[in-house]
Amino acid sequence: MLELQHVHSFYGNIQALKGVSLTINEGEIISLIGANGAGKSTTLMSVCGIVKPRSGKITFQGQSVHHLPADQIVTLGISQVPEGRHIFPHLSVRENLDMGAFLRTDKDGIKRDLDYVFSLFPILEERSGQAGGNLSGGEQQMLAMSRALMARPKLLLLDEPSMGLAPLIITQIFDIIKKINKEQNTTIFLVEQNANQALQISDRGYVIENGKITLTQNAADLMQNPAVQKAYLGI
Repeated sequence: MLELQHVHSFYGNIQALKGVSLTINEGEIISLIGANGAGKSTTLMSVCGIVKPRSGKITFQGQSVHHLPADQIVTLGISQVPEGRHIFPHLSVRENLDMGAFLRTDKDGIKRDLDYVFSLFPILEERSGQAGGNLSGGEQQMLAMSRALMARPKLLLLDEPSMGLAPLIITQIFDIIKKINKEQNTTIFLVEQNANQALQISDRGYVIENGKITLTQNAADLMQNPAVQKAYLGI
C-alpha cells in the first residue's frame, strides 16, 4: 500500500531522513520506533506532504505522492493524527469533526462515519457542543483521532497517540487502534515512544536511528531482540 524508497528529508540545511526505505501492506499495523529526534515524526510528515522529500520516492497504492500537496494526499486516502493533537481549540467537538470531512461530499457516508466515531468515543457525542480546548488531554486525543477518521482514510498515520496520557486512557486508545484496524480495514502506521505498547498491537516494526532505518522484523521478534529490549523496552 505504501512504499518509501531512499527518502531524504530536510529542515533547512539539517537532514532529518537519510535514505529511509520501508513498505506497509494493506491491513497491517506497522510501528516505527526510535529515540527522540531519530526521524519518526519526519517520516510521517514526509508521507502526508507536510515535509517534501529532497530526494527519494513515496508511492501510495502505486501512485507517486511525494510531489503532491497535502490536501491531495488526503483525498487519496491518507490521514494523520499529529503529535500534540493540534485540534481546533475554539471550535466545538462537532465542528472539529466536520473539519475532518471537509473534502468529502457524500453526506450519507459522513453521517455513518460520524455515528461510528461516536460509537468509538461516546464522550465526544456527549460533549459535541463543547469547545475542543475544554476537553481533557485524553478526550482531545480521541477527538484528533476521530477527526482523522472523518476523512475516511485507507491509511491512518498516528504520531505519539499516548503522549501525556494516563495509563488507563493509553490502554483505551490502543484498544481503539486495534478496533479501527479490524472493523474499518484501516491500515495503521504508528509512531510511538511507548515501544512496548505499540509492538504488542503491531504486525511488524521498524527501528529508526539518526534518520536511518537500522532494523525491521515482525513485532514479536522485535520484542525479543536484546538490542531493542535494552534501548526501547526498558528490559
